[in-house]
Amino acid sequence: MAKKPPTKDKRQAGTKGPALATLLVHGGILRSQFGENAEAIFMTQSYVYDSAEQAERRFKGEDPGFIYSRYANPTVAMFEERMRLLEGAEAARATASGMAAVATVFLSSLKAGDHVVSAKALFSSCRYIIEELLPRYGITSTLVDGTDLDQWQDAVKKGATKAFFLESPTNPTLEVIDIAAVAKIAHKAGARLIVDNVFATPIYQQPLKLGADVVVYSATKHIDGQGRSLGGIILSDRTFIMDHVHQFLRQTGPSLSPFNAWIMLKGLETLPLRVERQSVTAGEIADFLANQPKVTRVLYPGRSDHPQAAIARRQMSGGSTLVTFEVAGGRKAAFRVCNAVKTIRISNNLGDAKSLICHPSTTTHHRMSEAARLEFGITQGMLRLSVGLEEPADLIEDLEQALKT
Repeated sequence: MAKKPPTKDKRQAGTKGPALATLLVHGGILRSQFGENAEAIFMTQSYVYDSAEQAERRFKGEDPGFIYSRYANPTVAMFEERMRLLEGAEAARATASGMAAVATVFLSSLKAGDHVVSAKALFSSCRYIIEELLPRYGITSTLVDGTDLDQWQDAVKKGATKAFFLESPTNPTLEVIDIAAVAKIAHKAGARLIVDNVFATPIYQQPLKLGADVVVYSATKHIDGQGRSLGGIILSDRTFIMDHVHQFLRQTGPSLSPFNAWIMLKGLETLPLRVERQSVTAGEIADFLANQPKVTRVLYPGRSDHPQAAIARRQMSGGSTLVTFEVAGGRKAAFRVCNAVKTIRISNNLGDAKSLICHPSTTTHHRMSEAARLEFGITQGMLRLSVGLEEPADLIEDLEQALKT
């Protein structure tokens, strides 16, 4: 049976401040002279100054305030601060998308001659950055089985390895990697550990507390939560953000729009409620699928039969919202299920209020070779289900009739 996530929002461990749910409603709010209750959308490109002297001080960094919305914006700043509070980070910078966040972390902090060790089980666009983009700038990499700690250790190149990278749970096989153990190996090598925490969500996993140095999110997913807008965010210590990320974003411009930042702020207000409900339903669906004769494998971090169940229990407080399963009959059977569902819709997005299903081999990971997909468990019969906010019984009934086709 799937482990059910906690039902009560708790105060941040070791703090006397507001509980998480309260921070996600009130954290980081900046109010104008009008005293608005809802966060304002500051749709402006530039800002005016009281004097030429003040403008000079702003550009020198001697006067706090905004200069240009490619650099910073009040609505975006509210989103960054709320995410900083949620993650327990020293600093945060928002980006135009999740992939902009991933690319920025690497391109802002690495140079020719540096080396990256990465788990091979990654979203295909992340694999593109590691395997195709970074080599153009003289940055090499080694891909490892993320669950094998010896491989992480053996891949280190003394003096050259500057970054470790992983996502956990992974997309789409939901592998759970021991973040604390990998962090120790990275730090011993003098490298930073970068963690993509999208699938676990900040509600059920806090990588910085486990030893990670940098956390990235596609805010497009659970943080927005309703399939409306793109966004990303990078969270780390103040030095890394200011010495690398801030200047890179300022000069290259993958900025988050104020309107999208406002949508993310609204999404954060209900994030705990949505993720908890979706995770409970995901656990029920995983248990249902495990008993279906046409389903050959179910992967859900909240179940005791998950290959890394012990690690999941140790570093995640819930199984989260994704369920991956395989059906007998390969691609033809998987397509038949996709085409037969009625309430669940076919889409490659996730973390939405609507339940979405996709066939990773022909969508999210289609650029990879069949051999590469099989190497980390993506079969032609595999389907990835992002569980939404519908009534659980309706989703189970939908899957049940689809599996009978």
